[in-house]
Amino acid sequence: MTASRQDIRPLTSAFAIRRFRPTLEAPVNDIGTAAATAIDLVVTADPALARIVLLSLRVSLTALLIAALVGLPLGALLAVARFPGRGLVLSVLNALMGLPPVVAGLLIYLLLSRSGPLGPLGLLFTPTAMIIAQAVLIAPILAALSREVLEGLWEEYAEQLRSFGAGRLRAVPTLLWDGRFALLTVLLAGFGRASAEVGAVMIVGGNIDGFTRVMTTAIALETSAGNLPLALALGMVLMAIVLLLNAAAQATRQVAQRAGA
Repeated sequence: MTASRQDIRPLTSAFAIRRFRPTLEAPVNDIGTAAATAIDLVVTADPALARIVLLSLRVSLTALLIAALVGLPLGALLAVARFPGRGLVLSVLNALMGLPPVVAGLLIYLLLSRSGPLGPLGLLFTPTAMIIAQAVLIAPILAALSREVLEGLWEEYAEQLRSFGAGRLRAVPTLLWDGRFALLTVLLAGFGRASAEVGAVMIVGGNIDGFTRVMTTAIALETSAGNLPLALALGMVLMAIVLLLNAAAQATRQVAQRAGA
């Protein structure tokens, strides 16, 4: 296949109209029937549903790993470092936490497009482009939240660490380990943000059926297309993931409190 990934973009609308057809022959405007069909899709692990969910998890978890490798060390460095302009850096970091997803998606699109600096890599309209978009969005969140957590630990243990001959930079690994429970909550927050993303991943991924379609973009597409059963099924799975994340975050906080007691 010699066509580049960018050549797929004009076909996106053609892929988009290939909608899942409910297994039950019932009008999609019947909410009760649509909900029953959606539950059946979830319980039976419908292949179309499972494919979308698995791709969503793969993209979001990979983006979280990349963002954590950048954001957590950066947050730790900002927690212990004192330098001219630190306040400005923190202000920019906090501003990036509210970066509009569509703006991030547009910037990444320009970088990965055929005429962009990374165009020859052919990453546009692929899961890799979606991972990059999500990582760019959540890395500032992880950095800012981890900085707040680790700055408190640094203030608490600074004198003790200095007495052992550990300077600011050498204290970073110790702070990351000591704050691991609190940082796990930060990671869960980042994953929740990534899994709920719509705008940026739709711009750089194209929402191509069977290739770059994730839960959020599929819900938007199927709802507008009137295919309520699949949209409801995906919504149920996404809500279940959110509830599990909240439960995990609560359990993590309780473990951290017991560990600190």
